[in-house]
Amino acid sequence: MDVIDTSLPGVQLITPRRFADNRGFFAETYNQRAYADLGISETFVQDNHSVSAQTGTLRGLHFQNSPHAQGKLVRCGRGSIFDVAVDIRRGSPTFGSWVGYELTAENGHQLYIPQGFAHGFQTLKSDSEIVYKCTQYYAPEAEGALRWDDPDIKINWPLKDISALSEKDMSAPFLASLGSLFTWDGAK
Repeated sequence: MDVIDTSLPGVQLITPRRFADNRGFFAETYNQRAYADLGISETFVQDNHSVSAQTGTLRGLHFQNSPHAQGKLVRCGRGSIFDVAVDIRRGSPTFGSWVGYELTAENGHQLYIPQGFAHGFQTLKSDSEIVYKCTQYYAPEAEGALRWDDPDIKINWPLKDISALSEKDMSAPFLASLGSLFTWDGAK
């Protein structure tokens, strides 16, 4: 398994090993012991599966507030997405910073996004499937969102033509008005 520590402490780009032959490939996409060795020791309690029909669909930037804050392990099962994490921990040296990576069915990359980060993605191909594990159950009362086009964050989305965006995402607040939802504790 290959692991890259990103510029946002705690956010990791992970590529599980693939075994390929003329039939296709096999990959172990999650193994609790192997991920604990990477420092990801949280228990994942929920798997989510999303399909976006149109190229350019943008979902996010989403998070859940404490005590239901979620860490996520995201991968693309079909198609291609540009996956983004934004640090929303007040006091963090990387507060308001973002990283983004292309996750595809072909490259097998996964992005681990711990609690205290907003998450979103843009589809780069039609009918893209996103599969992700969460460390907490979905709790609608804890839902939070951040504007995908916040001028203070300046995410460089690869496709400028946003073909599909929810009402919730269009009306999400900017980072400056979020308040202190998460506080950096000095650790990863």
